[in-house]
Amino acid sequence: MPPPAATRSSVPPGTTQRIVVDGVETLLCNVDGSFYAVEDVCTHDGGPLDQGTLEGCRIRCPRHGALFDVTTGAALTLPAVVPLGTFPVRVEGEDVFIDV
Repeated sequence: MPPPAATRSSVPPGTTQRIVVDGVETLLCNVDGSFYAVEDVCTHDGGPLDQGTLEGCRIRCPRHGALFDVTTGAALTLPAVVPLGTFPVRVEGEDVFIDV
């Protein structure tokens, strides 16, 4: 069994954490106590999203302002039109696992 990617307490509600899992750059997002993982790469320009702002269930790209829904990966605003890849998240006690 792989080690946990994070702990619940290391990613408080309303925050994100960039985590590399098996060589894949992911962004773990805590939306009101529920965890979601998406690719940490804006589909518009290829830059990382980890410096962006989590607004409810949406992450805002820090460069051009595109919004993505972290629960589905959907691109919500221009200039992004391609959705983010998403990954299953499991929470077991305090441990958070991301399946890539």
